[in-house]
Amino acid sequence: MSYTKRQLVEGAYAEIGMASFVFDLEPEDLQSALRKLDSMMAMWNGRGIRLGYPVPLSPESSSLDEDSNLPDWAVTAVIGNLGIQIAPSYGKSVAAETRFSARDAYNVLLSRAAAPIEMQMPGTMPSGAGNKTWSIDQPFMGTPVDPLLSGPDSLLTFN
Repeated sequence: MSYTKRQLVEGAYAEIGMASFVFDLEPEDLQSALRKLDSMMAMWNGRGIRLGYPVPLSPESSSLDEDSNLPDWAVTAVIGNLGIQIAPSYGKSVAAETRFSARDAYNVLLSRAAAPIEMQMPGTMPSGAGNKTWSIDQPFMGTPVDPLLSGPDSLLTFN
């Protein structure tokens, strides 16, 4: 079991000096930070950083008590970067140590989670002598395949 979204949000507030044991966090504050968390994770998803975080279809369908499915090595990066994103909303400046820690954790996250896009040859390129298939004798490479397919009302599928 990994961290819940609530634990990530509360960790981000603690990172900027607004821990729940000192400040009473209002439900609106938690929901606002949850929306920022969801949008940050969707942006990272768009960059190719796939961590298993359940990005909601709409802001209303996200829950603070939902499991984040994040691996343990990614939690520090998420909390630090979320803290940096929510700090200006409260007029807080983020400490240099927090910025350094968030950047360092994000770099670790990039090295472990970013998957490069596989290069595909165009369908008009000759396959050459080394690319013969045993069952089909085709003189050209196969047509390129989009590695990530999604429609407006369909589920995300990987090829």
